[in-house]
Amino acid sequence: MTDGTAALPPEPADTARSLLDTIVASSNDAIIGKRLDGTITSWNAAAEALFGFSAAEMVGRSILTIIPPDRVEEEDAIIARVRRGETLVHFETERVAKGGRLVPVSLTISPVRDARGAVIGVSKVARDLSRLRQVYVDLKERQELFLAVLRTVPDGLIVIDAAGIVQAANPAVERIFHYAADELVGRSLNVLMPDADRAAHDRYLTHYLETGERRIIGIGRVLRGQRRDGTVFPMELQVEEVSTPGHRLFTGFVRDLTDRHARERRLVELQAQLIHLSRLSELGQTVSALAHEVNQPLAAIANYASGMRRMLGPDAAPELLAAVDKVAAQAERASRIVQGVRSLARKGDRPRRPEALRPVIDETAELALVGPGRDVTLTVRIGDRASHADIDRVQVQQVLFNLLRNAVQALDGRPVRRIEVTTRRRDAMVEVEVADTGPGLAEEVRSRLFQPFLTTKAEGLGVGLSICRTIVEAHGGEIAAVDRPGGGCVFTFSLPACDGPTPGAGDRVAGTPGEEVAVDQ
Repeated sequence: MTDGTAALPPEPADTARSLLDTIVASSNDAIIGKRLDGTITSWNAAAEALFGFSAAEMVGRSILTIIPPDRVEEEDAIIARVRRGETLVHFETERVAKGGRLVPVSLTISPVRDARGAVIGVSKVARDLSRLRQVYVDLKERQELFLAVLRTVPDGLIVIDAAGIVQAANPAVERIFHYAADELVGRSLNVLMPDADRAAHDRYLTHYLETGERRIIGIGRVLRGQRRDGTVFPMELQVEEVSTPGHRLFTGFVRDLTDRHARERRLVELQAQLIHLSRLSELGQTVSALAHEVNQPLAAIANYASGMRRMLGPDAAPELLAAVDKVAAQAERASRIVQGVRSLARKGDRPRRPEALRPVIDETAELALVGPGRDVTLTVRIGDRASHADIDRVQVQQVLFNLLRNAVQALDGRPVRRIEVTTRRRDAMVEVEVADTGPGLAEEVRSRLFQPFLTTKAEGLGVGLSICRTIVEAHGGEIAAVDRPGGGCVFTFSLPACDGPTPGAGDRVAGTPGEEVAVDQ
């Protein structure tokens, strides 16, 4: 005071009132005061920001200004509860902002009492839930997206706890093991393994939990799975640990190897068939060529013996005549043996039937494009009405195998390593074309390419292409080779065409023009 009088301390009630006004004004939550009849008595800055109405606009007006028409009865029920002295916490509802926009809010509603304790008004604290609702919507969308992805994952995904109890499983697990996911939740993962393997799996998990040593965690391994009906099958399992606050969980990724193993067995069988047929074909070609060469001197021996018999005349010594006769007889016998072996090598005609060419090509490529065929790009194009042929599958695969292996060898050291297999219809035949980006055909071998015993390699008999010609011609087709414009070689052979199944609308036919398969084995 200017007169030197000491200032009096503020009254306690004034201090409390000032503090309360400061809190209300600075709060991030909308704070609204109103009478029991709904007349608004206070409206803080946060309420202005939330609802778009200023305090000057709202003080003295009814609270119904911000209540949607369909929630008026809700407000009446709230007032009735407040009159009874109740406090409502986290009451979620909607209110109307300026311009008619609905605002989701969480309300805390408390009674205001006078000095005697009578309820004379209502205090409402409103928190905007718009952002929280959007976060919830975003999280729900992400969760639905995540679950949708899990539903489409072809591999099984199982979540287990530290005791090995299943917590969750995706639909692929249902397809693999034939259990519903709900049936597995709460049960031990061991139910998906044969009895003989369960103890070992438990030991692995227990050992990791006790020592931290990874024997199965993070390491894929092949073991046996057991379906609901007791069927045992090969599967690949990889277990990873998931770190979450307060939980120790593990995810198991399961892949059914049944089809892969069956496919590998088919490839082994096909390889054995091709090797066997190749040996027989090489034998046939060799015997045929040798028979042609050997028969000529045998015929000459027989002719010379016959001529000698005539020259000796009937008066020659009987022992000499007998010896000449034996020479002629043995020459004829040798000729019959050669013809017999030749006939034997040619026996074993195999039945033919309509075959889809795409799987024939794919299976052969898996065998032919390994080793040196690594990183070769294979393009397969199946032409219109050129998808099926009436063939001996194994023999045609032998032709393709020879041509593909030759192409791979021609690509050795080439900057562009590409092979294209194309089928096209030619009248009653299907032409199969195998083209590469190699150096092309050497001039000295071009005219003798399909002759037996022609080879440009250090190993081999040089009968591969000769066998190919024999097989193709036995099918009523032809085989030829030309240089490819721009570099490389093109082998073309023809097979008797037949009609395959007609795809329905929207069906995708394997091997449509332009489809590429990058071979990286």
